[in-house]
Amino acid sequence: MSSYFDQRNESNLDAIDNLLDALPYFAREFNVGIAMRTTPLTRLGYLRDIRVFCDFLINRKFKGKKATELTVSDLDALSPTDIEEYIDYLSSYKLDGNKRSCKEQAKERKVSTLRALFKYFYKKEKIKNNVMTKVDTPKKHAKPIIRLDVNEVVDLLDEAENGEDLSGRQKCFHTITSVRDEAMLSLFLGTGIRISECVGLNRTDINFEDNSFVVTRKGGNTSILYFSEEVADALRRYIDWLDEQILEKTEFGKRVKDSDALFISIKGGRMTPRAVQLMVKKYAQIITPFKKITPHKLRSTYGTNLYHETHDIFVVADVLGHKDVNTTRKHYAAMSDDIRRDVVNKIKLRDKPNPDE
Repeated sequence: MSSYFDQRNESNLDAIDNLLDALPYFAREFNVGIAMRTTPLTRLGYLRDIRVFCDFLINRKFKGKKATELTVSDLDALSPTDIEEYIDYLSSYKLDGNKRSCKEQAKERKVSTLRALFKYFYKKEKIKNNVMTKVDTPKKHAKPIIRLDVNEVVDLLDEAENGEDLSGRQKCFHTITSVRDEAMLSLFLGTGIRISECVGLNRTDINFEDNSFVVTRKGGNTSILYFSEEVADALRRYIDWLDEQILEKTEFGKRVKDSDALFISIKGGRMTPRAVQLMVKKYAQIITPFKKITPHKLRSTYGTNLYHETHDIFVVADVLGHKDVNTTRKHYAAMSDDIRRDVVNKIKLRDKPNPDE
């Protein structure tokens, strides 16, 4: 059985091959050099960033050259000012005739790609100087942390179950998808999994004997997570419904075309990340129109709630699959505020005697 992640890797490898045809040879060498410690998805992201950088170079620095003609020596000839000019260029540029622009986070990612690229060739002694060590990381302003309040979680699940405030057209679809949507939202809010982890789940990954499931994390590692009885009830109702759908046939054939996948689209195939994003948005806009709620914000909601219950940031990091606890701190800054409030009275400057003693 080919898993969702196997298929995604195959698709990304095909995209990498197509992209490398339009890039310099050093991009191919870099791609091979990091293959043992990165996923195809990560390498594809790197190569897309390198393509933008190469386009900048042939338009601003090495005019008259094609992207495929750029060499490692050209990288060695760049100055810190050239890189800073590239960072500024990212604010407004054209690629394939289309105007693009990068905000702070996108700029940071593209600079991170260049750091990896130059570090690789400097380590291989193919360039004499690593110019990226002389370039500052673009300033990034902290974003406000958005999550659902307790009452909003209740309202979101109620809306998924009942669909009372949906439009007429949405209610037509809701009669088909309500059980699925409630189960998926319950799983997000009850376990904090990522959207890719959710759409990649197969039915065989769920174990109701101990309310556990196998999830494939970023990087391809697998973990066993657990869910509450409340989440289990929602999943059981959905799987019972799904069993009925698998047996049904329409004039176009089987209603369910991917019987391995846990979460199925209306068309019968595995749900895509985009479809999940739209589903969450549909209900969230009704419940909290002034918050931009995404599947990742549901993950943030779970992480915050888990911290409030455990007061252990290491537990939160482990359950969420963060390799570095600093990632957890960065995404859940409110936790640090809670810690500071909790410890304010822990330290005694003068241990005054109790007058009642």
